[in-house]
Amino acid sequence: MKLLTKHSALFTLASLLSISFSLAQVNWKKVNVLIYTRSDSITHEGKKAYIHDNIAAAAGAVQALGKLHGFKTEVTNDPSVFNENNLARFNIIVFASTNNDAFSTDDQRLAFRRYVESGGGVVGLHSVMGTERAWTWFKNMLGGTFSWHANNQVYKVRNIKPKHPAMEGVPLVWEKKDECYFAKEMYPGIEVLMAHEIKTLNPVQAADIAKNAGLYDELYPAVWYHNFDGGHIWISQLGHDIANYTDPVFVNHIYQGMKYIASLTAKRDMTKAYATTRDTPLQY
Repeated sequence: MKLLTKHSALFTLASLLSISFSLAQVNWKKVNVLIYTRSDSITHEGKKAYIHDNIAAAAGAVQALGKLHGFKTEVTNDPSVFNENNLARFNIIVFASTNNDAFSTDDQRLAFRRYVESGGGVVGLHSVMGTERAWTWFKNMLGGTFSWHANNQVYKVRNIKPKHPAMEGVPLVWEKKDECYFAKEMYPGIEVLMAHEIKTLNPVQAADIAKNAGLYDELYPAVWYHNFDGGHIWISQLGHDIANYTDPVFVNHIYQGMKYIASLTAKRDMTKAYATTRDTPLQY
């Protein structure tokens, strides 16, 4: 009998784990999704805020996925749903192009944070990056906060981790019309899946692009995931136009992100939720 070396044994184990993970199935009948659509009409600084016209379409696309795959969905823009008893029902919370203050009280913020700490899942679409811009924990949970976007235009987005489960059926090079979002205060723990190809943007805004891209040169984070403070997060900055949410390629992009997060959130444990205020120091 041939004996495995230490290195070959480790390789075999890693391969088996990889295969097992890639074949893991989500029991969608046990998945309950909250689709949250609140966009405050006033910014944190008291200015009139921009509200995306894609919100209803984004919510509708997730609802349609629920009907197709068998998971339950609820849609609301009422922040009072953020209490621990209610959030206990959900595996995933989808922030559908939310913007500015998503919550009206710090008790709601705390309930959401504890949901994440207990192993909850978060899927964020497009302008979610502009949500809760004054709350450091939330910005870190997202992976950053909105800085600026280039004009809505056709440019290229590159799939840099095509073997990741959340990238199934997603183009390697995706030429699409969208807003290339840039962020500030970026959290260093994110795992980037797709990146904006900066040099395919219209050079008419070259100075602003260079300023906001910072040290990034050819590629800038567009889609990512990370495990943060006990929870599981997937963010796509894509999806500005309403047409995205009836495009099978883009809808699959959302579905794959949701499927990946659903595979990690079957069980939650409130004993792991430790925050007592919205700003309790993060336990790394």
